Amino acid sequence: MTKKIQAVVFDWAGTMIDFGSLAPTVVFTELFSGQGIAVTHEEAREPMGIPKRDHIAAMLQMPRIAAAFESRFGHAATTDDIDRLYEIFTPLNEAVAAEYATLIPGAVETINYLRANNIKVGSTTGYGRSVMEKILPLASAAGYSPDNIVCGDDLSEGRPGPLMMYRCFADLGVYPPETVIKVDDTTPGIAEGKAVGCITVGISLSGNYVGLNEQNLSALPDDKRTQLNDDAANKLLDAGADHVIDSVSALPDLIESLKVIS
Repeated sequence: MTKKIQAVVFDWAGTMIDFGSLAPTVVFTELFSGQGIAVTHEEAREPMGIPKRDHIAAMLQMPRIAAAFESRFGHAATTDDIDRLYEIFTPLNEAVAAEYATLIPGAVETINYLRANNIKVGSTTGYGRSVMEKILPLASAAGYSPDNIVCGDDLSEGRPGPLMMYRCFADLGVYPPETVIKVDDTTPGIAEGKAVGCITVGISLSGNYVGLNEQNLSALPDDKRTQLNDDAANKLLDAGADHVIDSVSALPDLIESLKVIS
């Protein structure tokens, strides 16, 4: 017999706010540009979902960026360099993330559905705590206040490991993991849910792997939009997502189809 869902744990950018997950991409490209290193949006997006300091480290390990850094500074990037870039990154992220904190269409309706069915609402994010302090009041004013939030710098290890989800279980008072749904638009976020045995739901169209705001997305021909969505969905499925939906607005219908309300 299928067990009733007790909680849904959402990611933030690309899942509940910031259609297209644009803010992190903007900040990473600005960060490296300020160091005299041009990076593409694709390079900035590749490690998306992990804590932001780890994201900087991952970008510095990309062969092209690593070579450009060594050419610019005369040595391979060190831990001190990562720390220095993260110190520059954080205030940039605080400012830009708040500018992109608009809720994704359907987010409030989905939260209302969960509340009406006595399902708790948790959240994890690759953003640091100081960044979320800028975002949370804006999300709350727009109608989204999760029961908890675990940030990328709260614990000794973030995604794709399980610790942030374990904190959610403890904060929300929910278990076993198969009664919890993890919703995320990145492969590290899906891995985070898989690491603890949750039901995992990938977000394709509004998320990181399509990477377009609503206006730019709607301007595309239907076949191009479909192809981008399919490519994003396949990445999430390859990462182990149990289900993939276009955006968070489709979650209530998915939950109903799973027959896990009662």
